[in-house]
Amino acid sequence: MTDSGGLSGDLAWVFARQRFGMHPGLGRVEALLARLGNPQRAFQTVLVGGTNGKGSTAASLAAMLRAGGVRAGLFTSPHLTRFTERFVVDGAELPEATVAAALAELRPHAEEAGASFFEVITALGALLFRRAGVDVAVMEVGLGGRLDATNALDPVLSVLTNVGLDHTEVLGDTREAIAREKAGILRAGRPAVTGVAADLRPILRAEGADLWALGEEAHLSVQGRGWDGSDVTVDSPAGTVTLRTPLLGAHGAANAGLAALAALRLGLSPEAVRAGAQATQWPGRLEVTPWRGTRVLLDGAHNPDGAQAVAAALRELGVERLPLVFGAAGDKDLAGVAAALRPLASEVILTRAALSPRAADPASLAPLFPDVPLTLTDTPQAALAALAARRAPQALVCGSLYLLGEVRPLLFGETSEGRERWQ
Repeated sequence: MTDSGGLSGDLAWVFARQRFGMHPGLGRVEALLARLGNPQRAFQTVLVGGTNGKGSTAASLAAMLRAGGVRAGLFTSPHLTRFTERFVVDGAELPEATVAAALAELRPHAEEAGASFFEVITALGALLFRRAGVDVAVMEVGLGGRLDATNALDPVLSVLTNVGLDHTEVLGDTREAIAREKAGILRAGRPAVTGVAADLRPILRAEGADLWALGEEAHLSVQGRGWDGSDVTVDSPAGTVTLRTPLLGAHGAANAGLAALAALRLGLSPEAVRAGAQATQWPGRLEVTPWRGTRVLLDGAHNPDGAQAVAAALRELGVERLPLVFGAAGDKDLAGVAAALRPLASEVILTRAALSPRAADPASLAPLFPDVPLTLTDTPQAALAALAARRAPQALVCGSLYLLGEVRPLLFGETSEGRERWQ
């Protein structure tokens, strides 16, 4: 996407709003939605929150709805390469012209309401989904839950994948505090499903939702299939289904299983669940692509729990040591991320997302990888050039999703937006 035509002017405006940061609270987004005629009331909503895995869970659920004949919208963040990735209807990104027209209409209302970047795109998603005639919108929560802009929508079902330590400066510095924030997307008396650890479930149950938890009301069994994904059986009061997911690793299988549980609670058939699971695609999360003779794995693990899940998945796949291309935002627990990844790394090529002001200087990352051969690069292009010179059979590109958003177009021969990224 370039600055010529289409989304250019209004997209530059909304991207500029990233610099104002995140401002938790529902008042502004509710005012903006009201000015737009409350488009969120035209469809049913499923909210998907959690520290990790919410994107792949949301994508799996949307694919299952589509396979069941439900016109489904999928709202996710952040995007990797194109802004329009955030708005998907029936498995396809909405056209740039469609998004541009809606954004142009929304802009004066957003300015009047003083809406933040994420509040703008949440309302934009609702407006786009109403116009597209979706039956159900699967909305990935941005940050936390209770005060996240998506929580201005009223869900018929809520999903909480897990709880870990991330965004502690906003959500609190304990798992319990973060669980209380994320539990805010639950609604008393309404269905909800969760994979959250047992010790935190009482916090969730205090919200009064009709909550089914994996390991209690429902159970998963997983049979790994290596690089082909996993077979997952979900046993629940709503029925039993066995599905095959292409999502790699135990965490990918768990996310697909949680999506299947949500789908069963929404009344989808086992056939739709199976078809949707198998059709799920979720770029940038243990995504595998061949490149110049190397099998490159792309993953946006940016917190310790995510990095541990990636490391476990690679060990499960029989990967012992491989080159690691790494770059991440400086405000993350990078020591925890590096500690999980370091045992996998035969060497580390450090870099940074050129378009992300939050990206850590590669030199500042070097102490996180003691006793591992290091190469420091200034750009993703230079990092890939260094990787190509290694001629390794496989490699992992990991860390910030913004880094993946710059690396992935280089691998796939696509064009990058070339816009500064904060959120």
